[in-house]
Amino acid sequence: MPPTDHRPHDGSPERVLLDATPGPLHPAARETLLAALDAGWADPRRRHREGRTARRLLDTAREVLAGGLGVRPPELSLLPGGPPALTAGLEGLRHARRRSGTRVVLSAVEHSALLAPARAHAAAAGDPDLVAEVPVDRAGRVDLAAWAAAVAHPGTAAAALQAANQEVGTRQPLAPARAAGASYGVPLLVDATACLGRDAPPPAGAYDVLVGDARSWGGPTGVGLLVVPERTRWRRPGPPTDVEHGRTDVEPSLPLVLAAAEAWRQAEHDRAAEAAAAAALVDRIRAAAAAVPDVEVVGDPVDRLPHVVTFSALLVDGEVLVDELDRAGVAVASGSACTASTLEPSHVLVAMGVLTHGNVRVTLPLAATLPGGDAERERGVDAFCALLPRVVDAVRERLGTRSL
Repeated sequence: MPPTDHRPHDGSPERVLLDATPGPLHPAARETLLAALDAGWADPRRRHREGRTARRLLDTAREVLAGGLGVRPPELSLLPGGPPALTAGLEGLRHARRRSGTRVVLSAVEHSALLAPARAHAAAAGDPDLVAEVPVDRAGRVDLAAWAAAVAHPGTAAAALQAANQEVGTRQPLAPARAAGASYGVPLLVDATACLGRDAPPPAGAYDVLVGDARSWGGPTGVGLLVVPERTRWRRPGPPTDVEHGRTDVEPSLPLVLAAAEAWRQAEHDRAAEAAAAAALVDRIRAAAAAVPDVEVVGDPVDRLPHVVTFSALLVDGEVLVDELDRAGVAVASGSACTASTLEPSHVLVAMGVLTHGNVRVTLPLAATLPGGDAERERGVDAFCALLPRVVDAVRERLGTRSL
């Protein structure tokens, strides 16, 4: 089956996809998924021939994904999506250290799948000290001095820090952050959902638990990766289970896992060239946005993910700007990358202390997922860069803020 074609067929402008959160399924993963629906339907735990075939397929997929991450297959569990893997990863660390306390340390720009439960736990216990949200600088990078003080606090069970921010692209200093916690026996969960398949995987020494999401590299929805190295103390709350090394009670979908493994194989093969091409396109978007009056481009300009850029336009409503770009044929996003269903300002931009209104987020899709490949993506970026100043100016004029 050919990849999804984003071009309209009703005479409207050609579509430009600049919001890959998630992006299209990799065409090789789609083919694998369809074939796996016929070949991988059986329960891998059964002893009959079909079950043994399913087990071999699952083991092979696990080896591909574990090998790409530089871990042993038994250290990798497959959960039903990235957010469930994040929640399970942190809860397992906290539960294993419950005798030491239940306090968790997070950066203020972490995914809502971590921030919301941590806040809820503290609120239910009536103790706001049970969660520490460590501030970040204007680039979105965690304050290491504040981080070190937070993990030193008595009763801290675990800490979590993203490898790079999914909204502004800034990479985090994982090695010193983990070293600070290790001094006090506090393990670190690293959220790599934004970077796997697009950036180098975090090295094994930079985390105690690692989490990923197949959607990041062109895989399907419903496959989350949870890496628990042998050295890590981790225990799932609740009754014991024999599913996925005891780390979940939900059996992975074999067809989805096989598609995720094939997407990973393809993305890893192309990663260096893909990252270089995407970074060059993001540089062009950053320059085009910065050239528009009263527009602030946020995130680290150099030490960042290759495919993500966010900017904010003064005196413009972000949702209006996104709608106008959509009418012109360009799909972008606004608001928080992990709470897109709300109209609240992005908690990431709030934590960074940058402009939160008129926010536009661009996440480039993998070139291989587009019908026209690199050429289509480049044309889309060219069209967006040419269109942006006119759209911002038109929205300001309509709102009566152009001359303010």
